[in-house]
Amino acid sequence: MGAFVEIVVDVPGIESLTYLWSGHDTIALGRIVIVPVGRRKTVGIVVGFSADAPVARERIRSVSAVLPVAPLGDDWLALTRFAANYYQHGWGEVAVGALPPLLRRVPHARARSPLLEPPSARTASSPPCAAASELPTLNSEQRQAVEAITNARGFVPFLLFGVTGSGKTEIYLQAIAECLRRQPDAQILLLVPEINLTPQTQQRLRERFPGAPVVALHSGLSATERTQAWRMAHQGHATILLGTRSAVFASLPRLALIIVDEEHDPSFKATEGVRYSARDLAVMRARLRSCPVVLGSATPSLESWRKAQDGRYRLLRVTQRAGPAAARPEPRLQCIDLRAEKPLKGLAPSVRTALQQTVAAGEQALVFINRRGYAPVVACDACGWLSVCARCAAFAAFHKTDGHLHCHHCGWSVPAPPRCPTCGNPALAAVGHGTQRIEEALEELLPGARIERIDSDTTRRRGEANARLAAVHAGHVDVLVGTQMIAKGHDFRRVTLVAVLNADAQLVAHDFRAPERLFATLMQVAGRAGRAGQPSRVLVQTRFPDHPLYAALAAADYTGFATQQLAERRAAGMPPFVAQALLTAQGTTMARALEFLSYARTVGHQLPGSDQVAIYDPVPMPLSKLAGVHRAQLLTESSSRRALQDWLSRWRAALRQTAGGGIRWHLEVDPMRI
Repeated sequence: MGAFVEIVVDVPGIESLTYLWSGHDTIALGRIVIVPVGRRKTVGIVVGFSADAPVARERIRSVSAVLPVAPLGDDWLALTRFAANYYQHGWGEVAVGALPPLLRRVPHARARSPLLEPPSARTASSPPCAAASELPTLNSEQRQAVEAITNARGFVPFLLFGVTGSGKTEIYLQAIAECLRRQPDAQILLLVPEINLTPQTQQRLRERFPGAPVVALHSGLSATERTQAWRMAHQGHATILLGTRSAVFASLPRLALIIVDEEHDPSFKATEGVRYSARDLAVMRARLRSCPVVLGSATPSLESWRKAQDGRYRLLRVTQRAGPAAARPEPRLQCIDLRAEKPLKGLAPSVRTALQQTVAAGEQALVFINRRGYAPVVACDACGWLSVCARCAAFAAFHKTDGHLHCHHCGWSVPAPPRCPTCGNPALAAVGHGTQRIEEALEELLPGARIERIDSDTTRRRGEANARLAAVHAGHVDVLVGTQMIAKGHDFRRVTLVAVLNADAQLVAHDFRAPERLFATLMQVAGRAGRAGQPSRVLVQTRFPDHPLYAALAAADYTGFATQQLAERRAAGMPPFVAQALLTAQGTTMARALEFLSYARTVGHQLPGSDQVAIYDPVPMPLSKLAGVHRAQLLTESSSRRALQDWLSRWRAALRQTAGGGIRWHLEVDPMRI
């Protein structure tokens, strides 16, 4: 007779479909299958069974094939279902979308891939970790943190708050070692915010655990490599899975410990498709798996910090620097007042002198400016013309290396005009500074010095970022200039000077999260100095040297900064004291986008539960035009997360019934940027 199975597919608007299974064997929950949807076949996942057909039996189609992949676990299915419900997407969009590339494709008939072979038994491995006598000695705070993590039973969320240079990575490594000692077949998930952090971390893991397979999983790998890494984790062959945010969805049947390094980093929040937070899902996954989860940071997100203050997370403090850095105080942070020191080619006199002294002493310097290109904009002093992207409501930056204007939002590019397109003035001016221009200034200031630039322009080719970072670690670079890519997590042992340029741009940004992001960024980049114990300093160029944020940074007082920020957020009714969701609309004109959002606002007010939700007026997005598309947004919020979720599910269903008139819309829960 066959059985009826419920299957989710990656088709928006479809929650699940019923199919007939007429195979000789019983089909298991979590099996990956091929099913017909309309006139095509697609990949689906078995999520349930039905005793009766929901429609006439003759209308129910059969499962076409079952892929030779072991079933996905109950906890994995529960995680993807939670993510779908919370982030307001179909279960299939999340679950099937979380599969590796080659498993999301319908295989050709008769084709067999070694990546899809049935799982084999796990091979025996050599001793999984270094001998205890070889491990670095922990200080008392580190030891207490490791003991707390390894002695936890069941789900315990930890917030590991450690100052820069406090040895958080060593805590992770020894917690992993103890976990594997107690449970040799366990699997560990370690999430990092950026792809370029994986090589350094993977090397340390392999050195520490020579007998334990360490596998990396991130979007920088090819489709085949990602599928192979996923398969190793799914079959239990990967002992430690190291990855960026998408790895939170990897199948790990023996998962025993989750670690999220730099948990505050915005990169853990997806910005397209299903806009999930990997950090938050890591906590939920630990709950579903009943295992500990460690969120580590020197500057925790205010959401995590508040949960620790409320007792929902267990706070582990590490206030002492560890290893060689323990013998020296933290780097001195000094604000360079640009009102008193006029910069020359972007560098204040004090910074120029410090750079010369550092290079002369044979030490390394790091210059941080979070703007790539040569200059953010080209201007005409005669008529006021500015280099604006033809497709976006944004400036087009000048890149001197190729002589083009580039939009860093949509990729639009044209040769830089030799004269003003409006008035013909040949004396166009490059305004502001980017990494290229600072690199040029450093080459002039420091003749003969080995200067390296790391940003997304210099690291487009695969492996380029790793090669450039390796040169820094090997001491083949005197001055490193770059963007956020050089600020996060890198263990530069020779850097004694950090110079921060253009920090004020973020200080005066309109986003209420801007101070939190700036504090974290500056604390991170400052933490690259003095890691081997050398006397070191951090120089921040600013026109607001008396700002409380810089005072807190100079005192390394994250606790005071977080307390002040949370007080402001509470008084203003902002996250984490309210829950938010953002509806965005894209259209051919701004008027159409705003019209749709006005309609959505009216619909929202008519739904049950709207009395517990604030629905604000629609407005253009900060970047109101992107790649020729006009964009607007509508913010909703509630003091009750559950009330907001219940209302959002009704709102989403109601909006789905509307054609939208050519409007593309997206609902984002817990938006990071408004």
